[in-house]
Amino acid sequence: MNIAKNYIFNVIYQIVTLFVGLVTVPYISRVLGSSGVGINAYTNSIIQYFILAGTIGISLYGNRAIAYVRDDKQKLSRVFWGIFVLKLITTCLAYLIFLLFLSMTKEYSNIFLIQSLYIIAATFDISWLYMGLEDFKKTVIRNLFVQIIGLICIFIFVKHANGLWIYVMISALSQLFGQLTMWAYLPKTVQFIKLKWNDIMKHFMPSLSLFIPQIAIQIYLVLNKTMLGVLSNKNEVGYFYNSDKVVRMILTLVTAMGVVMLPRVAHTFAKGNFNQVKEYLYQSFDFASYLSVPMMFGIAGIAGTMTPWFFGPGFAKTGVLIVVISPIIVLIAWSNVLGQQYLMPVGKVREYTISVGVGAVVNFILNLCLIKFYLSVGTAIATVFAELSVTLIQIIFVVRVIQIRKLFTAIWKYLIAGFFMYGLIEYLAHILPGGPKTTFIQILTGIVTYFSLLFLLRSEMNHKIFGMGLQIVKKVTQYK
Repeated sequence: MNIAKNYIFNVIYQIVTLFVGLVTVPYISRVLGSSGVGINAYTNSIIQYFILAGTIGISLYGNRAIAYVRDDKQKLSRVFWGIFVLKLITTCLAYLIFLLFLSMTKEYSNIFLIQSLYIIAATFDISWLYMGLEDFKKTVIRNLFVQIIGLICIFIFVKHANGLWIYVMISALSQLFGQLTMWAYLPKTVQFIKLKWNDIMKHFMPSLSLFIPQIAIQIYLVLNKTMLGVLSNKNEVGYFYNSDKVVRMILTLVTAMGVVMLPRVAHTFAKGNFNQVKEYLYQSFDFASYLSVPMMFGIAGIAGTMTPWFFGPGFAKTGVLIVVISPIIVLIAWSNVLGQQYLMPVGKVREYTISVGVGAVVNFILNLCLIKFYLSVGTAIATVFAELSVTLIQIIFVVRVIQIRKLFTAIWKYLIAGFFMYGLIEYLAHILPGGPKTTFIQILTGIVTYFSLLFLLRSEMNHKIFGMGLQIVKKVTQYK
């Protein structure tokens, strides 16, 4: 399956995920309130540490390892079972440590126990196999089904503020059920192999080498919520959680390309075609800029009018946080290309580790300094600077092997179009009454303005994307 089809499948899934999030976030915010949302975010952030300890970078390593051997079914099967058994052992150990933690924890113990289903779900997650094979159709179909079932259950069973445990249960069981359904495809994909101990342990050190950067990434993805909960209060966690979730839901439409490109670049690199690897990098970076710049300006522009009706009473601060945190859309889009699509697939794990390690340190120090004075706004600022540091370090690491100017050739066009789009969106916010209708008008106007300006600026990427879209429409029309 080619890159375009895989990206389309992944984008379809991300769009459905975005839709589900856009529907559930305002509903849950109103039903559970900022305190309930904050407790869920706080307890889940703790659970993520146990998941991280249990998976020790195996999922990311497995994706790449499968991509290397996918042309040989015998090797593929041996690699898969070796990695899975290793993951089974490590996640079971992590769950035992969690039970020890639970025995010493009194606050939110019931919620923690329900959240632990995520650890079990992580044990049976074999999506890395299908990603390594570039078979995104299976994972997308499975996730779409699970997302819809979960959404229906939330609206049926979560009715009041005391329903926090029900919401957590539905979310966790949906995750577990989704992972288990992937096993139905396994007999057609791999053979059963009798393993030796070496077949398992040979994957330990390579996975562990990816564990360190995963720890660093987790620090500024999860630790910020944990620190905010410890140093301030659960309401502030709820404000930040909602702003961060909205921004990252939008961001997934860009980073979907990273999930598709990692196995493709790894496979190309394994064949020794380094020139093609660099070409993939240039194209992905340009595409990431093309999408992320308008998303950054767009979400910042609509935050003020969207927050009151979207999240409901008590979440006004979330609008401010969305504006502050919006630059990470561009920064993560860039670091996703440089790190996930280049440094990782070509084996530059040390460089990748250093970049995310610096980001983790920056995030931790700034959180300590800023949360005390600025609460959730301080966490948002720390997050932006952490992502900026990661991106800058990665640029330094790739400057010797690629042409930096070629990465940023068209960025000025995207920035000009995005800036004018932002100005128009802000103008509409001042002359129109607040509400869903105004937000919809802002989004539609912003989209038309951005892409129209890119046509005037003669953007090659814009021409290419709309050209592909036109070809698809013609094929569908002719088929009918």
